[in-house]
Formats: sequence, C-alpha cells, structure tokens
Amino acid sequence: MSSSSDLTRFGRIYVSAVLLLGFFVIGESLIQLYRFPIGTQWLLLALLTLISGSASVELPHSNITISISEAFVFSAVLLYGPAAGTLTVALDGLVISLWIAKRRPELHRAMFNISAPALSAWFSAQLFFKVSRIAPLADRPASELLPLNQILPALALFAVAYFGLNSWLIAIRIALHRRVSPLQVWRDGFMWLSLNYFCGASVAVLLVGYTRTIDLRFVGVVVPLLLVLYFTFKTSMQRVEDAYKHVAELNSLYLSTIETLAMAIDAKDQITHGHIRRVQSFAVGLAKEVGVADEQLIKAIEAAALLHDMGKLAVPEYILNKPGKLSPVEFEKMKLHATVGADILSSIEFPYPVVPIVRHHHENWDGTGYPQGLRGTEIPIGARILMVVDCFDALTSDRPYRPRLSDQAALDILRDRKSTMYDPLVVDAFARVYKNLLPTPLQSRLSKSVLHEIATTAMEDSAQVGCSALGRKSATADVPAYKPILAVPSVSYRAQLIAADLRRSIPYSLFVFFLHDQSRAELQTAYATGEPLSVVRDLRIPLGKRLSGWVAVNRRTIVNSDPALDLGDDVLGGPFALHSCLCTPIVSNDVVIGVLALYSAAENGFDDTHRLIVEATAREAESILEQSAEFADLHHV
Repeated sequence: MSSSSDLTRFGRIYVSAVLLLGFFVIGESLIQLYRFPIGTQWLLLALLTLISGSASVELPHSNITISISEAFVFSAVLLYGPAAGTLTVALDGLVISLWIAKRRPELHRAMFNISAPALSAWFSAQLFFKVSRIAPLADRPASELLPLNQILPALALFAVAYFGLNSWLIAIRIALHRRVSPLQVWRDGFMWLSLNYFCGASVAVLLVGYTRTIDLRFVGVVVPLLLVLYFTFKTSMQRVEDAYKHVAELNSLYLSTIETLAMAIDAKDQITHGHIRRVQSFAVGLAKEVGVADEQLIKAIEAAALLHDMGKLAVPEYILNKPGKLSPVEFEKMKLHATVGADILSSIEFPYPVVPIVRHHHENWDGTGYPQGLRGTEIPIGARILMVVDCFDALTSDRPYRPRLSDQAALDILRDRKSTMYDPLVVDAFARVYKNLLPTPLQSRLSKSVLHEIATTAMEDSAQVGCSALGRKSATADVPAYKPILAVPSVSYRAQLIAADLRRSIPYSLFVFFLHDQSRAELQTAYATGEPLSVVRDLRIPLGKRLSGWVAVNRRTIVNSDPALDLGDDVLGGPFALHSCLCTPIVSNDVVIGVLALYSAAENGFDDTHRLIVEATAREAESILEQSAEFADLHHV
C-alpha cells in the first residue's frame, strides 16, 4: 500500500474510519484488561504471537503478508475473551509492520496493519461468544467438559467472520489505491488464505480446548508443527516468486519483441513516426481512468496500441503519407489495414484479447465505421479508447502539409465527433484527464540509425513506385499538342500557353506551375494565373511538404484535396476562396522537374477526366520545359 495522499477523498475517509474504529477497540480492550486482569499466562501467548509474527511471509506479486500466529490469536480469544484476542492480534500487526518497515518504512501502513486486524478480531470474537453462549474457557472449571457440538459451529463462524472482515478491510484499501475492483483484489490475493484461519482455529482448540490453560507440553508439540508449516510455506512462496520472475521475464521479452516490430512498422510511415508509442501511453492511462480494472485487458490495450497499424504493411506508402483527402479507391485500400492487421495477429496466440481491438479500432459509435459496422457498446472498449487517443495524437502532431493543432483545438474536434464517431463517455474522460496522461518520451529499442534507414528506404521505394505508375500510359483523353511552343524560350510563356489550353477543358480558378529547384530541394512558383494570385507569388515549398511537395516526392497525382493544405488558410475565405486541388508531377528521366497544380472554387471541382488530361499534359510538358534556358539554370547543381 502506498501513501494515503494517493487516495481519493472517499479512500481517505475509509482509511480514517478504519483507523479510528481499530484504535478505539484497542483502547477499549486495554481498559477491559486493566479493570479485569487475566493473569500472566496471557503474556506467554503474547510472546508466542510476537515470535510467530516475526516469521512472516510476503506473498509474491503483492503487498500482502501472512504469519503463523493465527493459532495463538484464536487461543487468546478462546481462553480470555475478545479484549485479550484484540490486543494479541494488534501485537501481531505491530510485529509484522516492524518487519516490513525494514524494507519500506511507512507509518500509515503500520497503523492500518494494526487497526484493521484488531477491529476484525474484536468484532468476530464478540460474535463468537454471543453465538456459542459460553464464557471464556479460562473462567470455566477444569473439570467441566467442553461441549464441542456447541463450540465448533460458533468457532467456524468466528474463523469466517475474522477472515472475512480482515481480508475485505485490507482488500478495499488496496483496491482504492490501485483503482480496481475490491472483488478482484480479494479473489486474487486473499480468498485462498482462508485455510490459514481455519487451521489456526483448529490448532487453538487442540491447544487450549481441554486444558483451559497454556500447557507447555502441548506448546512443545504445536510449535514445531507450526515451524514446519512456516518453512514449507516460505519455500513454496519462494518457488512461486521465482515463477513470477520467470513469467515477468518472458512477458518483458514478449513486449520488447512486439515493440521492436511496431517501431519498425512505425518508421516506415514517414509522416507519423513515433505515433504508436505515444498512442500506447495515452491508451493505457485512459483505460485505467475510465475504470478498466482487468489486468489482462490492460495488457491487451497496451499491445494493441503498439500493433494497431500492423495492417498498414498492406497499404502503399503513397496512400499512407498522402496529404488531404483520399480518393474512394485509395480509401478502400486504406480500410483494409484494420482487417489485414487483425488477420496477421490472429496467427499469434496472444494471452490477451489483442485481435478484437486491432480489428475494430475504426468502428464508429453510430455504426458507420469499418470493417463490420459495429455500433455503440458492440465495439470493444479497448477499440473505443484507441480510436480517441489515436485521433488526438494525429491532430496534435506535425504533418508535412500542416502544423500540429493545439491540444484545445484537437479536443474540440473530438467533442464534435462524439456520439457519431467516438464513445461520448471516453471522449469526456479523455478531455478531463488528458493533461495527466501526456506521455513522456519513450526510447525505441531500435537504434536511430536503423529507424532512419527504414524510413529512407520507404521513401525511396515510394518514389520508385510513383515514377513507375506515372510512366504508364493513362487512359485516352483529349490532350492538347504543344509543338508550336517549342520555339519559345521562356518557361513562364510556355506555362502560360499550357494554362490557357487547359482552361478550355478544365474549369479551374487558379493555375500554378512549380519548378523544382534541385539546389535548394524546393518547388518555386514559375508561373501562375487566376485568383488569388497573391498567395502563390514567390511561393517556395520544400520537397515532401504540403500537397505539391508530397506530389513531387511520391510522384502521385492528388485530386480534390483541400487547397489550404498547400497554400495556407488564406484561401479558405474571401471572394476567391478555393475548395479543391488537382496536382500532378512532371517527371523527366526519373527526375522531378516540376509540378502542375490547379485549384478550384468548387467543392470536388475535378473529376477523373480532368485528372487524365492533366497527367497527359504533364507528360507532354516535360519535353517542352526541358528546352528552356531558365529550366536548365534551375537544374544545374
């Protein structure tokens, strides 16, 4: 148990109440024994309790400590009544606390370990004497036979009450600290310890039931048996501890393996590097905050957060890293990653329910998600948590085509989407505590050089795929010929004629021709026509950034993406607001020489025919532009 400052207000009230009642019954017992002395033989029981209490065993993987002193506690109650039993168990708790304090000195824990057992012993002893209707055995004549048929049921009730009260008082305290179910704590750490109490009650009957006193001959027989029990139990617990360590080592190996695999996948995604580790930290913290108490489910969320993007291995890099809106065909390919990832992981025998979380982490609360259209609580809680933190991290991370959003802006988007995309309770919980869940930087098990090599290779492969795709002939379309332009030396004039000719078949609002300046690894505006011209005049875009930079690096056409991702928020309003973009690369001899970008004031202003025309125009334009002196200057590195 940790300090009481880690508890909620209710937890602090609970602990204070147990301490108050416990020390009250200890005080009442001291007064009782002062008023009605019980003789010196009780001191022998107290001494035996102190000795046996020091022979304590801490259960593996818990803060629970047990001893072999229960027999002497029961003996004290049977012989001398509730007051003697209460003080005996308080001494036992004191000795155990002092023994623990050698490793973890915690005053509040010592006080609780004294008061809770004392309160339990006092109440259960009172119950025993009321049910059995007998006086303490030390007050009965030695010649009077002990009615076992009368005492045994009451003694069993005594053991049950003592064990139940003591174990539940401590289990609730642990559960309040860990913020888990008390039943789970009790079932995992206390339930089987009931045997210790029943054995203690049985030994007590044999020890004092017939002699009505502390017979040293009986003690001489019982104590060695208790010591054998102690050393046997201690050896067993050491073996259990070794098994726990072995399982922990295997679990660490398992986690490190999937973490390394996940980091390799993460590095292949040039845009979202580091995303999955942050999502893992957010998801595990949020799961505990919303009341997920099952340790197996927590571990499942921890693993699923790392592996939820496994299926992106089946998605082309140019789609993964594409800025703006995906085309319907591209989106269908992207949707496959949830199912593919789950199918890949299905071949692994996870000890936790990882696969359902991965499969359903794109299901929407209103049933409009994929792959199965689950809705509401049909969606696994782990998937609902993962969706929220996944979105938040994406929104608050930098992208080549936009800077990161502020935390508040991202939370506003989550709130707008709750009850449609996201579980409203999960969103509300995340908004309330996200600052406490901010992940600390996590170090990858892969070296930076390895991650860089993976990312670089992914970028090169993407470029090669893009070049190959653009090298294929597009479907036939009416494409203008530019042979008469060849005699004109100016790039801007050639681009002007291209723009004028495209105007006949494509209703654009703004046309921009970007030239690739290899010396600076940038695109620069070489020619523009339409409105608003001011946003593109002297514009330079680094390769890989924004829409046009992405097109240049990936050598892929994008259709109907948001122009603000390319030109900034200035194009969102005003009389010349732009709402869609068609952008394609101009590639010659496996080198990007420029980008053609058309922007429209209409939503979804471009169709597949427009795309085919612009792609074919770009292929024709490469030979035209290469003859320009301006082009040669830009490409002289």
